[in-house]
Amino acid sequence: MKRPISADQDLIIRKGTQHDIPEMLRLFTSTIGTVCKDDYNREQLEAWQSGAENKERWKNVVKDQYVLIAEAGDQIVGFCTLDQGVYIDLLFVHKDYQRIGIASKLYTLIEQEALNGNKKHLTADVSKTAKLFFENRGFHVTAEQTVNVKGVDLTNYKMEKNLFT
Repeated sequence: MKRPISADQDLIIRKGTQHDIPEMLRLFTSTIGTVCKDDYNREQLEAWQSGAENKERWKNVVKDQYVLIAEAGDQIVGFCTLDQGVYIDLLFVHKDYQRIGIASKLYTLIEQEALNGNKKHLTADVSKTAKLFFENRGFHVTAEQTVNVKGVDLTNYKMEKNLFT
């Protein structure tokens, strides 16, 4: 159930741990199935959600990437990951906590991490659903892509942002 919060009130952002993986997986699949349903058909959503089945990948995400978790109360309401200091691999916000600034807050901290590492740009492979969010933060599309997941084609966008312009 949604708790009324703002991006600054009752929100804790912390580094992710292996213990967060089960809740991250639930948030990942739930968000895809609800928030992205206007941009992808059922077959595409199910193929995308199947990424939660690769438990080894998720363990490696938490082990090898910079992972930020947003919590409201004792619930994970969002997360964002940065791979090798330049690639935003995952950015998801719980369906009940959309449009209150959580993704913006997570993104700002991820960008700051890249800047702290003297990175010159950020990249991401972005869904149709998230494209406008990234454009509003200064990213531009470098390529439209068709990604095949379990025999199902999904459209997404390779996007990039120059950090020192």
